[in-house]
Amino acid sequence: MMRTLFLQPPSFGGFDGGAGSRYQAKREIKSFWYPTWLAQPAALVPGSRLIDAPPANMGMEPILADVMNRDLVIIHTSTPSFASDVKVAQALKEANPALKIGFVGAKVAVQPTESLESGAPIDFVARNEFDFTCLEVAEGRDFSTIDGISYRAADGSIVHNKDREILTDMDKLPFVTDVYKRDLRMEDYFIGYLMHPYISIYTGRGCKSRCTFCLWPQTVGGHNYRVRSPEHVAAEIKHALELFPQTREFFFDDDTFTDNLPRAEAIAIELGKLGVTWSCNAKANVPRKTLEVLKANGLRLLLVGYESGNQQILHNIKKGLLVDVARKFTKDCHELGIKIHGTFILGLPGETKETIEQTIKYAIELNPHTMQVSLAAPYPGTYLYKQAVENGWLDAANAELIDERGVQIAPLHYPGILSHTEIFENVEAFYRRFYFRAPKIASIVGEMVRSPQMMKRRLREGVEFFHFLRDRNKAA
Repeated sequence: MMRTLFLQPPSFGGFDGGAGSRYQAKREIKSFWYPTWLAQPAALVPGSRLIDAPPANMGMEPILADVMNRDLVIIHTSTPSFASDVKVAQALKEANPALKIGFVGAKVAVQPTESLESGAPIDFVARNEFDFTCLEVAEGRDFSTIDGISYRAADGSIVHNKDREILTDMDKLPFVTDVYKRDLRMEDYFIGYLMHPYISIYTGRGCKSRCTFCLWPQTVGGHNYRVRSPEHVAAEIKHALELFPQTREFFFDDDTFTDNLPRAEAIAIELGKLGVTWSCNAKANVPRKTLEVLKANGLRLLLVGYESGNQQILHNIKKGLLVDVARKFTKDCHELGIKIHGTFILGLPGETKETIEQTIKYAIELNPHTMQVSLAAPYPGTYLYKQAVENGWLDAANAELIDERGVQIAPLHYPGILSHTEIFENVEAFYRRFYFRAPKIASIVGEMVRSPQMMKRRLREGVEFFHFLRDRNKAA
């Protein structure tokens, strides 16, 4: 077995681009998702180690020391961080020329040739779902025998092996929480709307929705929602409680945990027996009867992608959601005491000044507990990227998705309708109009008064938020 390091490299300060982040960028407030996509193959490879450098605030020195005793390094990369990650790989090769270095992630899954051509220190990339691919590489198998990789042959040519069959029996995967315990410090992981400290895991992969912008289903996970059994999920949560008794909340990071309602209810009932608090991703169409079951068994919060308040834009992005259904769902959540973190996107196809105003008013009407505004990001491999290139909405100067400090830019523009600058500036306007309202301010203050811990946290987040707005204005 090769001595293997799984690595999320150092990057921009505060850059949340890890192997669990859907939008790789510097956030409004400090946030880091668990590197679950790296932890999963690390759990398969005996004797491996996982280093998640950004949350640990780790520089290159300890990583360079570590790789002196390694045979294989597998690096998670993304479109925004790829150039920086290649530089890290080069430094590792210079420190230990015998290293084999592989890249994984959505970027290399959809652009294997381009990635190998522009990344000289990369020996191979693993396409699509890469857990058992990494295991077979670590076992020392000849590259020519490993499905799902593209690699640089001895003569310098690039070889693409056949695709790996997608995993269907998700219970074959070992628990990632053992890797979290061995290699990570849970207190390093923050998400503004989750209780701290939290733990996130996947209970399944794939999403049956066809949203044109969504990264994972179109590049790695697929549109078939493949799931772990409720018993397997409950067993890992019980195990995690033993490893991390300080956990205040569990988050299920499946693209849409509520895609399978009977299973969601079955898992909830198992969690209710354990007495844990939990949250998950959900589509804004969950029926009230299911919400009641989830709430009765420990559900605290739903992360909901509303995206836009304009019905035509939702049709344009194939969201499969009606705004009136979302209104009813949101009303049910409010009445049942289920908090919502709502996410919205500006700059999607069909966006105008008028639809932006409509979405801001829609968000204020829905009044989720907290919310996030992102800029439409056309990641390679998504239908949105194909549209953007074909229609001239994406130009070379904005194709990197972030600026030199890791702050998200507005990559799309609609000539004669909306400019990059107009879309970019409306993010700050959206935040200010949503949060700087008397009822919302009163709600936040009330939350702080009731909890000293929450007061300390919200004050810190407030400072980070205003610093973020300042940095955005510098970038504009």
